Amino acid sequence: MTDTSLAPLTPEAITALFTRADGQYLFARWGRPIVPVVFGVEDGTVSILKGAIEAVVALAGHKMAETDPELGANLMVFFLRDWDELTETPNLGRLIPDLAPLVARLQQADANQYRAFRFDQTGAIKAAFVFLRMDDALSQAPAETIALSQIVQTILLWSDTAFLGTSPLAILQPGGPAILKPAIADLIRAAYDPVLPAQATDLAHALRLAARLPRPQ
Repeated sequence: MTDTSLAPLTPEAITALFTRADGQYLFARWGRPIVPVVFGVEDGTVSILKGAIEAVVALAGHKMAETDPELGANLMVFFLRDWDELTETPNLGRLIPDLAPLVARLQQADANQYRAFRFDQTGAIKAAFVFLRMDDALSQAPAETIALSQIVQTILLWSDTAFLGTSPLAILQPGGPAILKPAIADLIRAAYDPVLPAQATDLAHALRLAARLPRPQ
């Protein structure tokens, strides 16, 4: 991906990023400080992932905390070798309903990642669970790229089709580090404008986001 255009996203493009496969427009952002915890990797990778989280949270103008009063940690990232490990993880079934059927679907689809969100009474994100099965494709990607990609896709509730066939990241040169596409970075900033609601289902919300994007000089 080399699209680093400074042109802002159009209202139509923003609408598509939050319109789900069933046709529903659904936007949500975090309503509480993010408290991450990472399982299944060495300390060096944990530091890389938490560094990416801190950078994207700062970009959004949101906050992090040491603990969540309700959940302890509210952003849980699991690195796995096989999806079967999920059913072997103690108490995970309490957090992820219908865990066994989910594992079966992920195995059938040969998926290498899955994200699940939980919401508070206002519709804002209160927790997210990220599962990464380290297949050949993910194992060959730099840890920094994986970390940035995952937190970008978790900082907002994007459409389930938002990044199919594309990526929120760009690589400026072969073998070089990935960066967040400027248009997506601007959209994340706009999405956390405190004037806007933390959750929206109205298409007019996309117009409000578009109005907050910077315009090229």
